[in-house]
Amino acid sequence: MSEFEALHFIRPLWLFLLPLVLILPWAWKRTRRPAGDWSRVCDPHLLRWLSVRQVADQGASRGPWLGALALLTVILSLAGPSWQKLPDTSFSARDARVVVVDLSRSMLAEDLRPNRLTRARFRLADLLASTEEGQVGLVSYAGDAYIVSPLTSDMNTISNLLPALRPDIIPVAGSRADLAMDMAASLLERSGLSRGEILLVTDSATSRDAAKARELSDRGILTSVLAAGTPEGAPIPSGGGFVSDRSGNVVIARLDRAALQSLASAGGGRYNELGSAQADAGLWLEQEGSEFARRDDALGERWKDMGPWLVLLLLPLAMAGFRKGLFFCLPLVFAGGILHPGAAQADWWDDIWSRKDQQAYQALVEQDAEKAAALARDPALSGEAWYRSGEYSNATDAWGRAESADADYNRGNALAHQGQYDAAIAAYDQALAREPGMEDAVINRALVEQMKQQQEQQQENEQGDSQEGESSSEDQQGESQEGESQDGEQEGEQEGEQEGEQEGQPQDSEATEQQGEQQSELSEAWSEEDAQAMEQWLRRIPDDPGGLLRRKFRNQHQRRGAPDDETESW
Repeated sequence: MSEFEALHFIRPLWLFLLPLVLILPWAWKRTRRPAGDWSRVCDPHLLRWLSVRQVADQGASRGPWLGALALLTVILSLAGPSWQKLPDTSFSARDARVVVVDLSRSMLAEDLRPNRLTRARFRLADLLASTEEGQVGLVSYAGDAYIVSPLTSDMNTISNLLPALRPDIIPVAGSRADLAMDMAASLLERSGLSRGEILLVTDSATSRDAAKARELSDRGILTSVLAAGTPEGAPIPSGGGFVSDRSGNVVIARLDRAALQSLASAGGGRYNELGSAQADAGLWLEQEGSEFARRDDALGERWKDMGPWLVLLLLPLAMAGFRKGLFFCLPLVFAGGILHPGAAQADWWDDIWSRKDQQAYQALVEQDAEKAAALARDPALSGEAWYRSGEYSNATDAWGRAESADADYNRGNALAHQGQYDAAIAAYDQALAREPGMEDAVINRALVEQMKQQQEQQQENEQGDSQEGESSSEDQQGESQEGESQDGEQEGEQEGEQEGEQEGQPQDSEATEQQGEQQSELSEAWSEEDAQAMEQWLRRIPDDPGGLLRRKFRNQHQRRGAPDDETESW
């Protein structure tokens, strides 16, 4: 398609003003006097002796047409002429990916140091840190599959959950990658996305898994594989020994490279191994420019507006209608804007071409959350900027000014970060009242409730321990008083015996000094141990997200009647 064939107007309704272009010259000539304003102050018989008619006629001849041409330029500029299609710059925001992590016992094999699962977690953390746009979800599996995190654009949320991924959080032993891929596909489809990508992190696969990958590929969901392990393999640690099969032989977990390559091929994705050069370079499909990364944007076709450039044609028209002193003011106007004091110089230029919210959005894209927070006017955009910059209190206030389910949900997240669990639960309830099927709000609400229960339990334990400490200190005081009285009775006898001994033989001063040093060292050692015990007591409640996930998965297991452990539990 040539440029002339693609020429169209983005805002064509402004073209209805085109008749004014013809009306303006007619109205100009009808309202303008032949001699200009001199006819008001001069008698008619004197006007012919003045030279004003020639000047007035020259201005009258070109003025209407210059005005009409300027009006035509303005109307065409407002209509937004365009013939150039803009490239799709926001496609990556719709990229949806789900990371599926194998938590079967074979992932603890130590052929990769320290073990396969730890190496995989480190590699996924690096991958998420390099992922700037799009949405990512997290699913884990062993004998059954469970959602760790729904799709989210906050990569830090996924990264913070990676250390909690351990085999003991899954209530069903085994290795059912097909169930995990099916659950990942449901996450993508429930989000309204017709296409997506699954990254499967595992060390083995079956023909059943390859069939599931082929089925998802036909539905537009591609599956890539990040293989963990080596073909030589290693035994699987279990307590003080290793996992054994039914015959009592130690199980050697080997990387099933051929099966995993077949799975990636069936899923239309890529195959990589931990530690390989390809895996270190990148794992997402679009990094090779595949068709998957170039799907249509939800905003539809967008065209470059040439209207602002068309306004520049008014400058030669204005010069044609030059009047002495007029154009000498224009440089002063531009100089006033350019020489505007302070940091507003750049803002002055940016404000000409974009609104504050548009500038804030661009700042968020450039990872400058503080600048975005200062520029944003929209409460939702302002809340996002404050949230990314770690100012959760300001984010709460910003989202509180917006009335939507997303705003209530985000406000709940900000309140949870501040430890205000009751307020966060209330915000999630408001989000669910506006949008009952909001799965993210349901999951986060359950997590916050568990955190609240843990906090209340911790406070109860601290109160109980403080009361026990007070009662024990009273008992110790009573015992010490009784001991002092008994010691007083025995002092006389001991002193008499010691005096008799001293009279019979000389005292060993060196032994006495050594005994005193040993007693002092013993007291110092006990005091350090007591301090360490107290510090451990104060920190005895660990920040363990794995415990929350373990209870969450166990509840889901009981509620949906998940399968029992497989025969090969590794």
